[in-house]
Amino acid sequence: MSIQLGQLCSVILEQHFGINVQKIGNELYTGAKSLKELIKSTSLSKNEVSRALAVLLKFRLATYEIVKNKGFSEYSLNIDHILLILRYPRYIYYMQSKYGHTTALLVEELLRTGCETATYLISKSVLNSESRERNTVIEHRDKFIELIQGNFFIRAILGEHNDELAEAVRNDPTLLFQKPEIDAHELISLQEGKTLVTTKDAGFYWHVNFEKFHQHFRDAILYQAIERKINSNAGECFKYFLQSMYLRTDPWKPTSNPIPFGEIRSLCEEQSNNLELIRYLEQYIAIILDDPLTMLTKYSDTGGGQYIVQMKKVFEHLAWICIENTIMEKFGAKAARIFRVVRMKKYIEQEDIQKEAMIPSKEAKQLTYKLLEEHFLQIHTIRKAGSSGTGPAKCFILFYVNQYQIVILLMEMCYKALFNGITRSSYDSSVNRRLIDKSQRLESVIEAMKERGESEEYIMEILETLTPPEREILEKVKIRIKNLYSAEIGLDETLFLFQMYQYYQLNKV
Repeated sequence: MSIQLGQLCSVILEQHFGINVQKIGNELYTGAKSLKELIKSTSLSKNEVSRALAVLLKFRLATYEIVKNKGFSEYSLNIDHILLILRYPRYIYYMQSKYGHTTALLVEELLRTGCETATYLISKSVLNSESRERNTVIEHRDKFIELIQGNFFIRAILGEHNDELAEAVRNDPTLLFQKPEIDAHELISLQEGKTLVTTKDAGFYWHVNFEKFHQHFRDAILYQAIERKINSNAGECFKYFLQSMYLRTDPWKPTSNPIPFGEIRSLCEEQSNNLELIRYLEQYIAIILDDPLTMLTKYSDTGGGQYIVQMKKVFEHLAWICIENTIMEKFGAKAARIFRVVRMKKYIEQEDIQKEAMIPSKEAKQLTYKLLEEHFLQIHTIRKAGSSGTGPAKCFILFYVNQYQIVILLMEMCYKALFNGITRSSYDSSVNRRLIDKSQRLESVIEAMKERGESEEYIMEILETLTPPEREILEKVKIRIKNLYSAEIGLDETLFLFQMYQYYQLNKV
């Protein structure tokens, strides 16, 4: 764990949960601690520390483990889930674009509360919706059940009988997506403002299943890569391969089980209206097979051919592309050429680099050692046979590339850039808070005036209370914050790609 990652986690916690949760998060970042240790190190009261820990546990940003023979619990920080807070708007946008406004409201509400029962979550979602009709409750209930069936919501292992539930889930994982008992009459009562002592699904809590969203985001990267390199028909063809893969293979396996050609053709004919894809299906598969990304490989010729989806290999190639683009942007085309030469040759001497890259000797040396200094290249020394000593004349110096190490380096850059962006955005917002509040108040007043049918002249007079210099400052601040937010989204997408690469490198299953 790095300093950059720690700073990023700290500013995220402070921005979303306040200073006390940030203090507890900073302490837990260095290692697991007990309640007594946290009270001592943070100088907060027991009540404040307990509340902060409750927030972290509710949002799955921390975990606890009972220490055997000591009678107390130790708390640990879940760093991966803290970083996912930056991805919350993306989850909501995905649901909005794919499944509609109601499902987006449900997901947004569960992300906001962290953990909730179905009945109370649906009632809160209905309150946030524009409609107040009784059938709105039924619609939200049905959408909630669809989200469980689609594995977007997952059962939380909480409550008095959590040990028994955890044991049952180990034996039968489908219990995590078991439909809860939701009473429509209870939902209507809550909508009408009545207080309920208990509900039929009391004790059945739900979380957002981030893994399911990440599966869709990962698949979207693959579709977009194929669409950019070939065309939309090839992207649609690959969708059917993934659809078939999930019927016979765990979605997170590095390689799929063999997929028969006949099954892909059947899926195309049943689900697609694309006559061109159906007609030239074999040719599109052949093009995907020949693509350097190696998304598909042929397993055998049995039954018209059997194919394997190569998740691990494709993310290795995508990581290489991202690394080369970074070097191109940071050091120029010649440095990127040197990097590609070293990567292709695996181990190469300095003199051979300039020959292979066709770059003048002095410039090649400068760029090579610049890449070495920035840790995009590494060196390996081999002692010459029969030589003694350690001087450069006594050994071969070979340059090579360590992809995993470079990915970690670029992830650190992403953490630092995200921290800088969030900090700058918060600074701009706080410095110009008076102007932003004034602008928002004016907007609400003008909206009310328009509803009342006030004259344009009167509305213009009210607008003039915001002076031209103030308007100019406000516009600049809005543009800067918007650009910083766009950069944050782009950085998170890059970080997600590297996380997928890391996942497949570290998991050998």
